Amino acid sequence: MLEVFAALSKALRDLTRPAVLWHALWPPLAALLLWTAIGFAAWAHGVALMERIVPGLPWAGWEWVAQWAAVFLLLAAFAALTYITAILLVAVFALPLLINLVAAHDYPDLGRHGENVFWGSLGNTLGAGAIFLIGSLAMLPLLLLPGALLVLPLLWSAWLNQRAFRFDALAEHATPGEMQLLVREDGRNFYMAGLATAAAAYVPLLNLLAPAFAALVFVHLGLAALRRRRQEGGVVL
Repeated sequence: MLEVFAALSKALRDLTRPAVLWHALWPPLAALLLWTAIGFAAWAHGVALMERIVPGLPWAGWEWVAQWAAVFLLLAAFAALTYITAILLVAVFALPLLINLVAAHDYPDLGRHGENVFWGSLGNTLGAGAIFLIGSLAMLPLLLLPGALLVLPLLWSAWLNQRAFRFDALAEHATPGEMQLLVREDGRNFYMAGLATAAAAYVPLLNLLAPAFAALVFVHLGLAALRRRRQEGGVVL
């Protein structure tokens, strides 16, 4: 847990640097603008679709409840799409630049031995995003259950964060063998970091930076773990 807290504090520090802050801001803003425009264009059709789904639920009742539930589910769907789009933009485009900035500042001694970084990152992010999107759409009706809105999105976003960013944070520096070892031995730390960064999406103002904040946390967590493993194994950094 100390490693996770250290990564969180360093990520918050990095967000105060102008170069880092710019790469943290533009992906969520671009995703928000994209899905806001799509939402305005497709709102009526989306509400109609959700209204057909809600009455089919066994506990749905009055018509006005179904209408409000349809609006809520549609907003939840657009929120999930905005989040996954921001994650994709951060992971594929912003994260390589963030890694360069962070590595030069905090890990200049760490050698880079990654392979097929761009295509591996793209495939990993698209795969994780597809699973996250399918799961998010499948759980939409469950969000109408009392308390589910506070738990399910948090746990599911935590899975996405650790699944997407643990690979991207290590891809440029770690060999495939080192990456497998770190995921196996530090899996708990990665998931705790995913949970903490998912919770950041619920904090006002910080939620706009949540995807990049998650990326920075995993960069620090992953690279610090990689440095520690190499030192323990007597490997030249």
